[in-house]
Amino acid sequence: MQIPLEIAFKNMDRSDAVEARVRDKAEKKLERYAGRITSCRVVVEAPHRHHTHGNCYDVRIDIHVPGEELVVTREGSKDPSHTDVYVAIRDAFDAAVRQLDDHSRRKNPY
Repeated sequence: MQIPLEIAFKNMDRSDAVEARVRDKAEKKLERYAGRITSCRVVVEAPHRHHTHGNCYDVRIDIHVPGEELVVTREGSKDPSHTDVYVAIRDAFDAAVRQLDDHSRRKNPY
């Protein structure tokens, strides 16, 4: 990555453990694309505080590659397993890898 990873928290306190997990996932999941990624920004958000459902976390990953921006959004309100921030992060990075794979295939179809 040409620009260091950015991590932001919305509607929640910053957490060293969550930040470490995001950095770990970014390093491990995105390392094979590191040369093509110019920047990556991750936003972890706790938008609602439902008493019956707990906090449902949203994770957004903005990845810039030459000529394109890839955006991954995992909304907790659509997935009840996202009451666990670590599950939401895992799912978002899995989706990011799929988008990067698709992007690579589109750019190099052979």
